[in-house]
Amino acid sequence: MAGKYLILFWALLCSVCSFAQTRVILDADIDSDVDDVQALAMLHAYQRTGLVNLLGVVVTSDDSASFSCTDAINTFYGQENLPIGFLKSQEKLRNFSKYTRQVSDKFPHDLTHLEQTTESATLYRKLLADSPDGSVTIVTIGHLTSLMNLLRSAGDAVSPLSGQELVQRKVAKWICMGGQYPEGKEANFYRPDPASTVYCLDHWTKEVVFCGWEVGNKILTGGGYLKAHLLQNNPVYLAYQLYNNFAGRPAWDQVAVLLLDNATSGRYFDFVSDGYVSVAADGSNVWNAGKRPIGKNHTFVKIKESADPDALAKIMDDLVISLSK
Repeated sequence: MAGKYLILFWALLCSVCSFAQTRVILDADIDSDVDDVQALAMLHAYQRTGLVNLLGVVVTSDDSASFSCTDAINTFYGQENLPIGFLKSQEKLRNFSKYTRQVSDKFPHDLTHLEQTTESATLYRKLLADSPDGSVTIVTIGHLTSLMNLLRSAGDAVSPLSGQELVQRKVAKWICMGGQYPEGKEANFYRPDPASTVYCLDHWTKEVVFCGWEVGNKILTGGGYLKAHLLQNNPVYLAYQLYNNFAGRPAWDQVAVLLLDNATSGRYFDFVSDGYVSVAADGSNVWNAGKRPIGKNHTFVKIKESADPDALAKIMDDLVISLSK
C-alpha cells in the first residue's frame, strides 16, 4: 500500500513540475554569430533542470547548414526528435557561417535536406495549436521574418485560427533580442528584413520584453573559462573554436534566454515599462517614454548598476558546462 501511495505522490509531483514549466519556442538565426549556439545550449540546460519545456526551434536563416547544425546540437543534448522549422520561402541559400557546416559534419543528426524541415510559420502554428491557452513564451534571437509570417498566416488544416488569433490565445509572452535602448539601430531589427520588425511590432498586442544590443554587449561569454571547462567533443566548443578561438563574444542572445529564469534575471536586471518601442522603416528604434498606447505592452531590460557582467557571463557559461557533467 505504501508503494502505491509513493507512486501516486511522484506522479502528482511530476504533474506539478510539468505544469510549472514554461513552454518555449526558440526562433534563432544560427549562422553569422555564435551567441545563438550558446543560447540554444542554455535552453537545453534549462530543460534538463525542469525550468522550461522546449517545444521546438524555428531557424530563420539563409545559411544552408543552419537547420542541420541546429539538429546536430539538439541531438547532442538528447533531443533528436525536437521539431525544427526553417524559413523555406527564400530565393537563395548559401553557406557563409564559420561553424554551421563543420558542426553538421562532425556531429550526428537526421536533418540533411531542406525538404525534411517544416516551414517555419507552419511549425509555429502547430506548436501553438497543440499548447494550452496562454502557456507559450516565444524567444526570438534573430530577425523576425518567421514571426511575421506566423502573424500573417490564415487558418488551415493545423488550426482554423489565424496566426494572429493563435498568438492571442496561446502565447503568454514574447522575449525579443532586438533593438537598442533608449534608441539606436541593431542588426536583428534592420538586417535583412526591417519590414518584418515593423510588422511584428505593429501587430503584436501581447506582452513583449526587449533585450537590447547594449545589454548583451557588456557580457562576454565563450572565453578562456568556457574553453577550460567544456569538453572538446561538444558542438558548442567547436562553434566557439571556429568562430574566434574562444576570444570571447558578447552575450546578446543569451540574455534573452536568461530572462526565462525569473530568479536570476530579477537579481541582475531592471525592467523599464513606462513607454513603448516604435520602429522606423529602416529598422531603427526609439523607446517612447510615457503613457503606453493600447496594445503596446512593452518592456526593455537594463543591467542593474550593482550587477557584475562577469558574474552573468559565468552563469551563462556554467549552464552549458553543466550539461557535460
